[in-house]
Amino acid sequence: MAKLSDVAARAGVSVSAVSRVLSGDPSARLSAATRDRVRRAADEVGYRPNFAGRALKLARTDVIALVVPDVTNALFTELTRGVEDEALARGCVMLLARSEDMQPGGVMFDKLLGEGRVDGIVLQPRDGADADALAAAVGERSPLVTIHQRLPGASSVLVPDALAARLATEHLLALGHRRIGFVGGLASSPTAQRRATGFLTAMAGAGDGVDLSLTTWHGYRESEGRTALAELLARPVPPTAVVVANVNAAIGALAEARAQGLAVPEDLSVVAVHDAWTAEHTWPPLTCVRMPLYELGRTAVALLADAVAGGPVAHTVVEDPAPVLVERSSAAPPAG
Repeated sequence: MAKLSDVAARAGVSVSAVSRVLSGDPSARLSAATRDRVRRAADEVGYRPNFAGRALKLARTDVIALVVPDVTNALFTELTRGVEDEALARGCVMLLARSEDMQPGGVMFDKLLGEGRVDGIVLQPRDGADADALAAAVGERSPLVTIHQRLPGASSVLVPDALAARLATEHLLALGHRRIGFVGGLASSPTAQRRATGFLTAMAGAGDGVDLSLTTWHGYRESEGRTALAELLARPVPPTAVVVANVNAAIGALAEARAQGLAVPEDLSVVAVHDAWTAEHTWPPLTCVRMPLYELGRTAVALLADAVAGGPVAHTVVEDPAPVLVERSSAAPPAG
């Protein structure tokens, strides 16, 4: 196995110079030609750096972790791609973690964050996450950036949830619906609260008032979407349309509508917040509001890099590209 001394002999420089070039030391006063010669020599002799030793020396692993509640959730596909692309662009690799033990309060999460096994963590807290565990995570050794939720002392990045829900609601209002239901997430979920605000704002702007009996708070999973729609359809006067705060719950709502003999969109219109590849393959294909999830991932890593470098806590909302309505086949004017 080639050593630093082999590279130094080949390049005609000191071992110290080789070490500084191959570790990426920006303070090394060496010409570009010398740096190129060292790297070429390393390739020629087959030198492979000891990353464990490098990590110890620099107190940096060049590894970041993305922690999400569920890797099978189609919404995390674009988020993960954005995180990984930005990490790679910054010379880092991404560790993806999703088990219960990898959420705040879990043993392995605490090891990752508290023992410096990664340079930092991009965290999507699960709905209903323990507030004390989240607060404790902020004070650990490795920096933390949260997505979709703000925590005191940690940087965070959001998407325009209220705007997305408002766009979905305004689309149904423009089609002529007035009795519109809202299928939210858990009432404690920050994203569900923001999306409810957008829904209520649009409904109030229509001038017909808001029937709060047409709002539900079960969660974002498919099964919870089914439960929520069944609850709304059991109302004395059910809605003619629903805004569903998450595309996964909307897929469940479509299933429940079919189970109750309703045709979508002839009997019931459905519009979802968020878009995913799954929405194109439901029946009927779901009309959705697409959110900038890829950009959310890239921005989260940029904020994490700033935090690793000792920068201040920062909060941002990704507004470019803006949420956009993707019209498919699940919404139409009300019958009659």
